[in-house]
Amino acid sequence: MRIILVAAVVLQCAYAIRFNVPPNGKQCLKEEIHKNIVVTGEYEVTEGVGYSQSIHVTDTRGHTLYKRENFHDVKGKFAFTTEEYDIFEICVSNHAPQNQVGEKREVSLIMKHGVEAKNYEELAKAEKLKPLEVELRRLEDLSDAIVKDFAFMRQREEEMRNTNESTNSRVLYLSIFSMLCLLGLAMWQVLFLRNYFKAKKLIE
Repeated sequence: MRIILVAAVVLQCAYAIRFNVPPNGKQCLKEEIHKNIVVTGEYEVTEGVGYSQSIHVTDTRGHTLYKRENFHDVKGKFAFTTEEYDIFEICVSNHAPQNQVGEKREVSLIMKHGVEAKNYEELAKAEKLKPLEVELRRLEDLSDAIVKDFAFMRQREEEMRNTNESTNSRVLYLSIFSMLCLLGLAMWQVLFLRNYFKAKKLIE
């Protein structure tokens, strides 16, 4: 029961982060997210006269999942669904007015994914669910997420174990091969010196 509660807390996949973006520069955040997961984000940028900002969300293959450039709104939202298990990069750019040195601006970013990103209020309206039914649906989704997460962790553990065993086998074979090479080289060196000394008549 304790493990389930801990997992439930971990799977409350929502976090808020604040960071500064330099003038005419950008800051990027990366996160590893599973396949077929809904991701939502809310951002807020400190105001600046004449300033604009851009937000890009891409994966490791360079595909753009969300893009908004040179907008002046200080608040906004975005959402996307992951197609593959990947590492996603969220970049925020700060565009200062022309002919100005500019100043850094603070960005507040709230990310949610999985169960936390699902809008249960809209689901309740669409399916005409009671509050208790909505809570049960949320707990059911959370339980499914926990099971999938444990299955994924088990799969990763098996992959890492197989990789370790394969690496150990290769190191063992390389060590045996190195020892055989050293033994062969030592025997060749002894025979060579023996023939050399015989040729010089230093030994019989």
